[in-house]
Amino acid sequence: MFSVQEIRQKYLDFFVAKGHKIIPSASLIPENDPSVLFTTAGMHPLVPFLMGENHPSGVRLTDYQKCLRTGDIDEVGDNSHLTFFEMMGNWSLGDYWKEESLNWSWEFLTDSKWLGLDKNKLAVTIFAGTDKVAEDNLSFEIWKKIGVSEDRIAKLGVNDNWWPAGGKSTGPQGPCSEIFYWTGESEAPKVYDPNDNLWVEIWNNVFMEFNKDENGNLLPLKQKNVDTGLGLERTAFVLQGKSSVYETDDFLPLMSLIKSQATNYQEKSGRIIADHLRSASFVLADNISVVPSNVDQGYVVRKLIRRVIIHAKKIGLNNLKSFFTEFVNILIERFAEVMPEIENNSNVVIRELLKESELFAKTLKNGLKEFNRLSVDGQISATDAFKLYTTYGFPLEMTKELASEQGRTVDEGGFDQAMLEHQKLSQTGAAGKFKGGLIDHSEQVVKYHTATHLLHQALKIVLGDHVAQKGSNITEERLRFDFVHPEKMTPDQLKQVEDIVNEKIQANLPVNCEESTVAEAKAKGAIGLFADKYGEKVKVYAVGDFSKEICGGPHVQNTGELGHFKIIKEEASSAGIRRIKAVLE
Repeated sequence: MFSVQEIRQKYLDFFVAKGHKIIPSASLIPENDPSVLFTTAGMHPLVPFLMGENHPSGVRLTDYQKCLRTGDIDEVGDNSHLTFFEMMGNWSLGDYWKEESLNWSWEFLTDSKWLGLDKNKLAVTIFAGTDKVAEDNLSFEIWKKIGVSEDRIAKLGVNDNWWPAGGKSTGPQGPCSEIFYWTGESEAPKVYDPNDNLWVEIWNNVFMEFNKDENGNLLPLKQKNVDTGLGLERTAFVLQGKSSVYETDDFLPLMSLIKSQATNYQEKSGRIIADHLRSASFVLADNISVVPSNVDQGYVVRKLIRRVIIHAKKIGLNNLKSFFTEFVNILIERFAEVMPEIENNSNVVIRELLKESELFAKTLKNGLKEFNRLSVDGQISATDAFKLYTTYGFPLEMTKELASEQGRTVDEGGFDQAMLEHQKLSQTGAAGKFKGGLIDHSEQVVKYHTATHLLHQALKIVLGDHVAQKGSNITEERLRFDFVHPEKMTPDQLKQVEDIVNEKIQANLPVNCEESTVAEAKAKGAIGLFADKYGEKVKVYAVGDFSKEICGGPHVQNTGELGHFKIIKEEASSAGIRRIKAVLE
């Protein structure tokens, strides 16, 4: 039985033997692509080189890449879905093509020198073609030559066998050929059925020969590329003869820890906790700093942690401080050698997990008060159930449980529709964002939120109109604001910004809100980088005549409530992005 560590090493050794150079895993946080929140596939960090830039390590590359996807978050807890996972990859940047790629994939999977999988339990898919791109007959013929029967080769369309780099509709892309393994206890069917979920995808060979432009035109790339990916955790559960990824050697100690500390253990909740806490820990440990917040990557981390806490509560996992520490220590033991950041930043990980759990405990308490204020007659409306979810983090299951104690029901259909509309607002597909942006509406948080608007406008005045918000994180203790600016601010610039904000606070300016369309708001001079997340109608908050911003709220009634504004730190967040931390005294 191969361990996860052995599979990872065997993969690298195999492709080094085929002339590939090992490159390091990139960050989970894309450094040069604001259109996506996380690195979602091994190819993502390599897009510039797929487009023709020269890679310093050459034209044949291999690695293991940390990835995070939340598009299938509702599937987590089944046998194969994870949010954080490792993708083993190998690339040809304009070098070899389909013949080598497919033969090497088959060799690594089936040769007894490497993984030695049973050939009779493998099936493959190829691209069926469209009116613009022909069927991938070359891959079909190669698979037949390798020895795969035609009954085990499925020809599928764009939704299954066409792959864009980084999951985006534009950019480098092309047809792919995937490899599936039969996980059923019975003998594998002679004919591959794409709808039978006992066939589990373990490998994807992507043949990138096109660049899709903004008009939808498929143009030939400067070079033909091969990008392949093998899901490490899925391959491990196949090789180890397990029924799910949660039974593999990387997950077993995590699952054992959860079972040992839970007083009312339930398998699906245990799996969700293991997956989500593992994911959140690696994001928090990443060298590009992300902490729980209400926007972008921080929002996803917050969502993951809060789902952990909800399921921990459900199964009686009560001592979170001890549990978080032991959980992270297991991750260190399993991953420190290949992902040293989990050990180097472990104190940050545990600190942020505990901070978020304490904050969420207050939020749940406030949500319970809100629930108790609802009318006790009849059914809980979709609007009320959705507000409990977006504002207080109550999942539908929690609202239903509380309602049933009162002999009531919940408008589940209406809630599902509200969720569907809500999820459509997400541009990234990585995670939906709550309309209000702020989950916690405490008095101090509201003050900091309003102060952020003053800071944003003051930065534009002092530094120029190029300043644009790139992220915001607000706690009861401080605000943190990320913005576009190419260089470190001078002490004089920082003082000017402070003075402008405090002048507007002392002026006791009124804060007014009106609703309009995004176009109307921008025509009136409102700024709002994240306007797309709010829907057709938006709220525009005006602070006197000083600032006007599209925002979900909430805000104070006038700036005189804020107190004294003081910048405590100005630093780099990432390339071209600065970060200010400030307090209200």
